[in-house]
Amino acid sequence: MRETVWLYPGSFDPVTYGHINIIERAARLCGRLVVAVLENYEKTSLFSTDERVNMLKEVLKDIDNVEVISFSGLQADFYRQQHADAVVRGIRNERDYDYEVFLAQGIKMLVPEYEVVFLATELRYSCVNSSTVRTLGAHGGELSPFVPDSIAVRVREKFKEKYL
Repeated sequence: MRETVWLYPGSFDPVTYGHINIIERAARLCGRLVVAVLENYEKTSLFSTDERVNMLKEVLKDIDNVEVISFSGLQADFYRQQHADAVVRGIRNERDYDYEVFLAQGIKMLVPEYEVVFLATELRYSCVNSSTVRTLGAHGGELSPFVPDSIAVRVREKFKEKYL
């Protein structure tokens, strides 16, 4: 029997404790988890794709069945290329759920075999997102509740580089 392959796509700009929690939990449920960093040329990112991949590899190095790669283009195409069995999505609230179901239904129209596994975010991470981290970083706010120390250092360095 072939091992199950799940994808966890996202921008991870930067990776947060919320992302890490979903990754750790998903990795326990599948054979191999591919954490896929989206190269989104329509959006200005704080970190380059390579920086985001490297940060994820650093914080996930102790999880044996996790692979971190980047991708561009349609998630539906990437799903097929990876021979994935499912996509993992973290859900913090009703708004996330509505958006993710809408997205999944659209992708399923293109890829009938497309499956999604929704994991409810642990309550303590329900207010954690990358936008908050970037905003706090831009204004010198405390980052430790949201990201590992190594990521906080990089966020601070990025804003120091941009604004000093």
